[in-house]
Amino acid sequence: MKIDCIIVDDEPLAVKLLENHISKIDDLRLVGTASNALEAYKLIKSRQVDLVFLDIQMPNLNGIDFLKSLQNKPKTIFTTAYREFAIEGFELEAVDYILKPIIFERFFKAVERVLRKNPEFEKEEEDFIMLKSKGLQYKILLKMILFVESQGNDVKVVLKEGKPIVAKYKISDLETSLESKGFLRVHRSFLVNLKDVKAFGNAEIMIDSFTIPIGRSYKENYEIFKKDFKNVVK
Repeated sequence: MKIDCIIVDDEPLAVKLLENHISKIDDLRLVGTASNALEAYKLIKSRQVDLVFLDIQMPNLNGIDFLKSLQNKPKTIFTTAYREFAIEGFELEAVDYILKPIIFERFFKAVERVLRKNPEFEKEEEDFIMLKSKGLQYKILLKMILFVESQGNDVKVVLKEGKPIVAKYKISDLETSLESKGFLRVHRSFLVNLKDVKAFGNAEIMIDSFTIPIGRSYKENYEIFKKDFKNVVK
């Protein structure tokens, strides 16, 4: 299933960059571009539009006011050089708010939120994350992750099969993405997949052949997990 999207932006270079980003994601289909709100309105009225990449500063009617004017609002990702509109953008229930210049990594993170919220897509795709390592984008199925370990400015993602993937991310960023997907932060340096826990005690967790320590400041969350262990680990 494809997600039909449009770009609304009066900057040709910005449009070109987004077109390039969209072309790299198979689940997106670009169905039109508009340089102002009026053109965008005509596009939305003339065909099915699931997702809009919407600039804010445009002639005549800005992106915020344009979105407010729509009765049936498509999912929207704001793309702008202006940080000060972020709060108002999220009040309109925008999926995300990306600051220009837009790198692909940040673009995909925003799009991934749309994909995960799309019921039809979720039926066809298993949960995954994208991580950039050594110049390559890796699609990693969540069910293949045993745990994530913080290593300075990097994270090491340890998998059930294959070599670990080391990428320049903060573990707190991954925690935000994975905490609702069956993962738990048990230590400042460790984020674990609860479904792969083999054994646990008061100070450690066993995952596969690895022993993961329990940090003092994470005891509260860990105690909640222990009480619900039978329901989480099947």
